[in-house]
Amino acid sequence: MAQVLWQNLTAAELRDRAGRGAIVLLPVASTEQHGPHLATGVDDVLCSEVCRRAALKLAGQNAPVVVAPTIGIGLAEHHMAFGGSLTLTLPTYHALLRDLCGSILRAGFSRILIVNGHGGNMSALNALMVELTRELKAPIATTSYWLLADEAFAEILEDQQSVLHACEAETSMMMAVRPDLVDVAELPNALGPQASGAGSVLSPPLHRWRSFQEFAPTGVIGDARRSSADKGERLLEAASSALADQLALGKPWN
Repeated sequence: MAQVLWQNLTAAELRDRAGRGAIVLLPVASTEQHGPHLATGVDDVLCSEVCRRAALKLAGQNAPVVVAPTIGIGLAEHHMAFGGSLTLTLPTYHALLRDLCGSILRAGFSRILIVNGHGGNMSALNALMVELTRELKAPIATTSYWLLADEAFAEILEDQQSVLHACEAETSMMMAVRPDLVDVAELPNALGPQASGAGSVLSPPLHRWRSFQEFAPTGVIGDARRSSADKGERLLEAASSALADQLALGKPWN
């Protein structure tokens, strides 16, 4: 199996991939509460896994790709009231991304895709792409892994259309890849308000900031009770295939 993780490659191997025009995937996530049944590292685990699988698919097509180490802490102020969560301020997040993307560019790579695994990062990332492109003079792009596979996710899930929070989707994927981090005894309590998407709750058309605890006291958006490892495996394959397919087409750089 091809090695795709930055931290498992030598400097010489990374120089070689940079020279061959490799794409660098930079997973960004969060460490935050995920209801009564999931560990706080859900976004880190899932985003890392989607990137790893997508990179292996591309490597199987002889497309050079590297997955950088995941940034496991993001913008999670809305979860802080629950305890157990970690967050950065926006200026710190901007500086962290600027320094890491700058390091990747200095290592000889020219194409960076920041792959997001946390709804609370989305608005900031879209805005920061303008700043990072201007500051680093490089075509840095971003996506949230579930957005590329919306149609496939809707066909797999029974109680929602896409990823919400600590929901059927996230719980199923964790059951597939890290079942040891799912407390199945708490599944009967793993439900909260329904929504068309986590973003629709956090960023409604008329918006003011609110703590997640105000509208989702259980820490869950959606219903995780019909989660399964089979659904999770299908979701992970759909997400990683959608990401790999876009990159194989040269997007978002052409």
